[in-house]
Amino acid sequence: MAGSYLIVNKKILPEYYEQVILARELLESREAKTVTEAVMKAGISRNTYYKYKDYVFRMNESGPGNKASLSLSLKDEPGSLGKVLGRLSSANASIITISQSVPVAGKAAVIITVSTEGMIGKIDELIGDLKKIPEVSAVYLNSVE
Repeated sequence: MAGSYLIVNKKILPEYYEQVILARELLESREAKTVTEAVMKAGISRNTYYKYKDYVFRMNESGPGNKASLSLSLKDEPGSLGKVLGRLSSANASIITISQSVPVAGKAAVIITVSTEGMIGKIDELIGDLKKIPEVSAVYLNSVE
C-alpha cells in the first residue's frame, strides 16, 4: 500500500474529479438532499460520482492536513477495537473522535478521526498495518483535512 497516495495539482487532472468533490460537499452541507440532485448540480453522472467518490479528496489551502478520517469494519469479537486503538497509539496518531455502530451480522462499522500531526510513518502505512489486524475486515480512508 505504500505509495498509494499522491498530492497532485488539480490543473493536470480531469475536471470531473473536482466535480465529484463538489457533489460530495453538496451532500455533506445538505445543499443537495440526494446524490441525484448533487450530481446534477455538479454536472457529472451518478456513475462518475460513485466510481470516484471514495478516491478523491480536497486538501486544505496550507497543504497536507493533520486530520484523517478512517472507516473500518470490525469483527464483533472482544478486543477488536482495542487492537485498532493500540495500533493507532503505537503510530502516535492522536484520536479525535470514535463512532461505532451496533454490530450487525457479526460486524461493526467504526469511524475514527485522528490527528496525524506528530504521527510516526505515513497514513497509507498505518492503513496497511490496520488491515493486517485479523479482526479488521476493511479499512478506508474517508478524508484528509
